[in-house]
Amino acid sequence: MLNASLKQLSAMLAARKISSVELTSEFLKRSWALNPAYNAFITLDEETSLAQAQAADTLIASGRGQSLTGIPIAQKDIFCTKGWRTTCGSKMLSNFISPYDAHVIGRFHAAGAVNIGKTNMDEFAMGSSNETSFYGPVKNPWDTAAVPGGSSGGSACAVAARMAPAATGTDTGGSIRQPAALCGISGLKPTYGLVSRYGMIAFASSLDQGGPMAKSAEDLALMLNVMAGFDARDSTSLEREPEDYTRDLEKPLDGLRIGLPKEYFVKEIDEDVARAVEAAIGQYRKLGAKTMEVSLPNTKLSVPVYYVLAPAEASSNLSRFDGVRYGYRAPDYLDLNDMYRKTRAQGFGAEVKRRILIGTYVLSHGYYDAYYIQAQKLRRLMAQDFAEAFEQCDVIMGPTSPTVAFNLGERSSDPVQMYLSDAYTIAVNLAGLPAMSIPVGFGHKNRPVGLHIIGNYFAEAQMLNVAHQYQLASDWHTRMPKE
Repeated sequence: MLNASLKQLSAMLAARKISSVELTSEFLKRSWALNPAYNAFITLDEETSLAQAQAADTLIASGRGQSLTGIPIAQKDIFCTKGWRTTCGSKMLSNFISPYDAHVIGRFHAAGAVNIGKTNMDEFAMGSSNETSFYGPVKNPWDTAAVPGGSSGGSACAVAARMAPAATGTDTGGSIRQPAALCGISGLKPTYGLVSRYGMIAFASSLDQGGPMAKSAEDLALMLNVMAGFDARDSTSLEREPEDYTRDLEKPLDGLRIGLPKEYFVKEIDEDVARAVEAAIGQYRKLGAKTMEVSLPNTKLSVPVYYVLAPAEASSNLSRFDGVRYGYRAPDYLDLNDMYRKTRAQGFGAEVKRRILIGTYVLSHGYYDAYYIQAQKLRRLMAQDFAEAFEQCDVIMGPTSPTVAFNLGERSSDPVQMYLSDAYTIAVNLAGLPAMSIPVGFGHKNRPVGLHIIGNYFAEAQMLNVAHQYQLASDWHTRMPKE
């Protein structure tokens, strides 16, 4: 049951071979047992989860069950969830009980899914290793000396360790795809605006995007069917006809054109990662795909551009956390200004403070034109690079991360090295494109390697087909770590 797909679990529930209460109880039992070792969950609420499972069983019994009805889903602790503590991995929100549901949470409720718990994450989604969380680092289940990636490291760990069948994540610069790669699971960042950001605590509003994390591409498609959809409460939500993202899964790949950017296959990639990625691309050739070299010349600028724009937006978004309305408030202060200073100094961690300072600097008078405006111009050039590449190919492939998971603490004192972990994923967010990571092997110390698949705007169904056909021909996505 631990390795069963969402489709298989749904069939078992529909056939009454197992109840949602039994299924949820099994995953809760496993989560309680493994969480002390992995720290994947911030909050588990057995009573609430089982009540949702009981309601799901009633739906199934009445014949009104849907594809995810009764299936436990772990939710990243960045999505506001009514009646649940929603912390965003921060001391600042450690006592915040959300009075409403995020759009994504509401969609899962409407589908009859069960919320199994809220997963650990880098504070306010700022990090690439899940070490900045106020609740402590998440451990990689393949090797507890290693990071799981971030910021959605708790969700990636929960799925990899089979503490949940699937989970939600968010991706601002690679925060679904990079932890998916480092933990050996599948993760998808949709086209910007496809999944509503309403109720998803903001980091960088023009980059943030929610998406699914699961064992396989087929599971991702079923989750995206639930998560995607127009929401009038989000001004960036795209009004489009609903799609069935499972529709193309079985299409053969004959004639598929795969672009291989010359900027991705360089000496900065570790040899073990390059070897696994090249083997996966070789498998695609056997499946009938054709490969060609393309160029994304501005890729090298993606990290510096991102670390101007994302902190600038974070500086603005996080100004609301001041101790006045909700969340943490410093216990002792002299006056209002002193309360602001102490609340923010005590409530935010070091990485969040670093990004607020950078963001405030680049938005300040005298630096706005030199940094922020220039970064926006370069962002447009990166989108143009992708547009030109997609005139030659259908999808773009390369490594998700230049290395396998690094050790806990290895990059904590070197922010630049930490930021370079997302070198291959950031440009996709800057362009607003969809992309995903799937497991394609193992590297140093038997740590997972991910293949990055980038599609054109709204090409999620095609990308999922490309990933699914590879997974039919391989078993990397079925491997699970030893406990």
